[in-house]
Amino acid sequence: MPLIPASLPTRRLVATLGLLIAAVCTPVLAETHPGQDQLVSEVAKDTGKSPQALNALLDGAKKQQSILDAISRPAEAKPWKDYRPIFITDQRINDGVAFYRAHRDVLERIGQQYGVAPEYIVAIIGVETFYGRSTGKYKVLDALVTLGLYYPPRATFFREQLKTLLELPDNHLAGPVDTLTGSYAGAQGWGQFMPSSIRDFGVDADGDGRIDLKNSLPDIFASVANYFAKHGWQAGGPVAARAQPDAAARKITVNDSSPQWPLEQLVAWGYAPVQPLNPGQPTSLQSLEGANGMEYWYTFQNFYVITKYNRSPLYALAVFQLAQAIAEGVGMADSPR
Repeated sequence: MPLIPASLPTRRLVATLGLLIAAVCTPVLAETHPGQDQLVSEVAKDTGKSPQALNALLDGAKKQQSILDAISRPAEAKPWKDYRPIFITDQRINDGVAFYRAHRDVLERIGQQYGVAPEYIVAIIGVETFYGRSTGKYKVLDALVTLGLYYPPRATFFREQLKTLLELPDNHLAGPVDTLTGSYAGAQGWGQFMPSSIRDFGVDADGDGRIDLKNSLPDIFASVANYFAKHGWQAGGPVAARAQPDAAARKITVNDSSPQWPLEQLVAWGYAPVQPLNPGQPTSLQSLEGANGMEYWYTFQNFYVITKYNRSPLYALAVFQLAQAIAEGVGMADSPR
């Protein structure tokens, strides 16, 4: 008996059921990390990179609880009396002096090129990685995935850093993305540059066609100096100086370290300099809990620039004091820095 053709509505119903069954039976590949699909789509659109390759990279990254723990207890949360001894030690000073002497020619050439006193280049590297000895044990990809996709308080910033990392050209990195190591925050190299800083301030100073902040000292030095210069470092300008308050000194609260008043205004409010300073110099004031009581510091434009590297005034003051000790150690204490 010949088959009776199905009516048109019946054929449509059968086709619809077939599509539904196919959809149910087709496996749906869930993203490995929350927001991964959107991130891959953005990077692929911006760079033309393969979504498959980007997904493979991110699939290999792991959320690390130790990273989430570390960011919840930064050293900058300590008072100055506890923070300072971490970085201002005899060994760090002596090693900084030795490091400066060993690389004096290239440091001073790059310092002159960018208008940045070379002892500050050395001090940044000394504070960040103990002159390259401790550049971080975490996989950069793990760090940025963890903080960018699993840490809501700062997810916007770290997701942008993760996106930038995935978008950086190969010649801006010290190796394949999935092999890079750094800090728990995803900073890389001797100067601990975040991906956006590599993109914006990294320098190929040795002319080999790469920006290598792990293996090339010229690239490392020039990138730190370029970062300072691009953020407004004033060649030969002051960084910080002690202030002595009188009994009636006005209480001053600052929101950041940007210079806000002429120094003579702070003098009028009861904060006397302990060394000769330009009374018209734009300045700000930091009040910190030191080992022997409160410390008061005039801070200037170059101090503010250091806080662009790390926004903590404790960090900036540690860099300043380490740089001064290194300069003294190599015989530059009386020269304008």
